Amino acid sequence: MPIAPKHAPLAGVIGMPIAHSRSPRLHGHWLRRYGLAGHYIPMPVMPEHLAEVLRVLPRAGFVGINVTIPHKEAVLALADTVTDRAALIGAANTLIFRPDGKIHADNTDGYGFIANLRQQAPDWQPDAGPAVLIGAGGAARAVVASLLDSGVKELRITNRTRLRSEQIRAEFGARLVVYDWAQAGNMLDGASTVVNATSLGMEGKPPLRVPLDALSPEALVTDLVYTPLMTPLLTEARARGCRVVDGLGMLLHQAAPGFERWFGQRPEVDDETRRIVLG
Repeated sequence: MPIAPKHAPLAGVIGMPIAHSRSPRLHGHWLRRYGLAGHYIPMPVMPEHLAEVLRVLPRAGFVGINVTIPHKEAVLALADTVTDRAALIGAANTLIFRPDGKIHADNTDGYGFIANLRQQAPDWQPDAGPAVLIGAGGAARAVVASLLDSGVKELRITNRTRLRSEQIRAEFGARLVVYDWAQAGNMLDGASTVVNATSLGMEGKPPLRVPLDALSPEALVTDLVYTPLMTPLLTEARARGCRVVDGLGMLLHQAAPGFERWFGQRPEVDDETRRIVLG
């Protein structure tokens, strides 16, 4: 009797809305590049259906999924095991469904952030001076964890709602210094790394109105926004002589660990990958 072929592994991304996600294009490119069996699909999931969907997916042949807004915090409570970094950040973006049906939650956003900096600015030195972080949302928490882990000695943070900055400082410790939103320009003085982790400057959103007068031309400036690729912040920073790193690489690098776990191949993040995802 012929043996039935093993089904191709399934993975995908859940969120609401999800149509804008570039993850299916990215993972589809890698599946084709390496000639792997498998499929990666976008799935719009309402918050009230999240627990039910996560129970069903492993039974439907899924080996794992990416998680985006608004589910990144909620999935932690539904996972059977959670990595230390996902617990520290308070959110997960990558789920692995084990053969026994258990759900393993991880967060690779911080890894993706640092890998992007290392690739685009190989001589970046995290301990060269204070780092500045604008924003205190979910992505900012991943950036905080990764910057502190990489050796940043002082991390200045500001957010329109100061309380959120204070909460992050309470959790991550004394290397964080909180600035009022109105004083954001002042915290650039002497900074060697500057990160925008807000949506300000994204297409359809208001610009980031932080004066860059105190920004050193020696600083590295990066923006988690990648639509447009060169945000107003990056454009102005480059005009001032700074090295700039766009946010697309973070999206690409954060996806690599999940792809490897699900499909058995560590994918390469290169210029072709960037071109495909940008379309």
